[in-house]
Amino acid sequence: MLNKFCKYPLWEVSKDLVKVAAGLEKAELVITNAKLVNVCTKEIIENVDVAVAKGRIAMVGDCKHCIGEKTQVIDASGKYLAPAFMDGHIHVESSMLTVGEYAKAVLTHGTSGIFMDPHEICNVLGLDGVNYMLEDAKRTPLKAMLTTPSCVPAVPGFEDTGANIGPEEVAQTMLWDSCVGLGEMMNFPGILGADERTHNIVGETLKAGKIATGHYSLPETDKGLNAYIASGVRCCHESTREEDALAKMRLGMYAMLREGSAWHDLKEVAKAITRHEVDSRFACLISDDTHPNTLQTNGHLDYIVKRAIEEGIDPVTAIQMVTINVAQCFQLDHDMGSVTPSKCADMVLIDDLSNCHVTETFIDGELVAKDGKLVKAFAPYSYPQKAKESMHLNEIMPEAFNIPVKSDKATVKVHVMEVIPARVGTIDRHLEMPVLDGLLQADAKRDILKVAVFERHHETGTVGRGFVKGFGIKKGALAQTVAHDAHNLLVVGTNDSDMALAANTLIECGGGMVAVVDGEVLGLVPLPIAGLMNDEPLEVMSKKVAKLERAWEVMGSTLPSPFMTMALIPLACLPETRLTNRGLVDCRTFRFENLIMEE
Repeated sequence: MLNKFCKYPLWEVSKDLVKVAAGLEKAELVITNAKLVNVCTKEIIENVDVAVAKGRIAMVGDCKHCIGEKTQVIDASGKYLAPAFMDGHIHVESSMLTVGEYAKAVLTHGTSGIFMDPHEICNVLGLDGVNYMLEDAKRTPLKAMLTTPSCVPAVPGFEDTGANIGPEEVAQTMLWDSCVGLGEMMNFPGILGADERTHNIVGETLKAGKIATGHYSLPETDKGLNAYIASGVRCCHESTREEDALAKMRLGMYAMLREGSAWHDLKEVAKAITRHEVDSRFACLISDDTHPNTLQTNGHLDYIVKRAIEEGIDPVTAIQMVTINVAQCFQLDHDMGSVTPSKCADMVLIDDLSNCHVTETFIDGELVAKDGKLVKAFAPYSYPQKAKESMHLNEIMPEAFNIPVKSDKATVKVHVMEVIPARVGTIDRHLEMPVLDGLLQADAKRDILKVAVFERHHETGTVGRGFVKGFGIKKGALAQTVAHDAHNLLVVGTNDSDMALAANTLIECGGGMVAVVDGEVLGLVPLPIAGLMNDEPLEVMSKKVAKLERAWEVMGSTLPSPFMTMALIPLACLPETRLTNRGLVDCRTFRFENLIMEE
């Protein structure tokens, strides 16, 4: 694949690199006396120098002859030199930060590149939103590589989104310099059912010689997984069990092992590496979704590498999983992913390998971060006003949350979605729910809350209503426009009045996340950009999100990053049941279900 993310294309500077390696010309930068983490041979080599010219590596070894009067020399004695880290699957919008602010957060932790799937903003604003994020990214050193959103909507016919992306739009983006492939193909029912539109979306990617990334969340790893991989999808981040990740690697699919703010899959899926005598070349470490306070407190890929080491994965293997394995997955290893001659000089210095503590980050041979701080400031970028006008809803009254039932009984049996802590799945529970004055009621004592999803893009007036269990909320209501992937207005609560206040608070501020108890707003994170992001700095956003987390705790929840778990309630491509603005969806059969079960 042609790489447009290095400072100079190799064909343009190859002679310069040869001259530096031969000693005929001097390097711009030489790092000396490092312990090289060689991800090509899985070894650590002592006392290695690296010479850099034109943003690329000219020589690895003894580079004294490459040093001239103008050469910048950095003594790395006692430190490890490794390729800089790349996140193979990330939704920047989940950080609630703009790309520029996200870059500031991750560059200091050794991240040089991200393969971003901006399907959140695309579901709201279409390709215009994607282009806003790409323009934002251009002002930063971070290599923001686009995987075009493939599922807008995620599962056609089951939800209403702000845009629609089909094969023609995908083909158009494959011509963009920023595009390296297709974002996660969540519509695995369309793939397995040989749906023409779905296969054409993947087909336009394959025609362009680019990478189709995946999302296969089914526990079935025989016929279904084989069929999904046979479609041309190269990787998948939805493994939650040891056997999922192992089956994918054995079939030549890159298993992307996830550790984000809410999805703590690594403890289980790392066993695919630690319990088996298998080559780890088809394993990558990714974050998928990470909140600002997680980035500020824990870090980014440096933290995930540390977590992998804690789970028993060898440190060099873990670093391979955020460097060369990722580059090979996207067929970019001829330019990125290793500290070897001709490659982009994207490198990190690490002073503590077991904790993966990064002290310096270099991108294209330039020092961009040192000791947790950026070396240079970025130019400003302002999102256009159109991006801040995405809430098309009128005031919502408490009566909008009524769930009427035609029954003389005191209770009726209904479908209740039960969330699972730190996991993406739900369990379809069949529970008796109380009826009062012809209306179904929430039952906080049994941890069963009302949930509603309001369409917010086209003023259709459609609303889905149901019940959810597992949040532990004893009182109040929560609302957010971060509601994957259509990002309609999602409201959960114990009573209709607080639910209405939560909904209207977000309508007034242009979207975001809010917690309400007894008519009082306990925590609010405004997200005026598409109802998904805010252009305030990491530190400011981190404090706002932390305050919202405390509000959840006051309300009774003990889930990790509960608002991220809440955000998946409408995602109709994850088992077992979900609620969209069109109604309750059985994601095992991909059919709408009546909320109230027949006797």
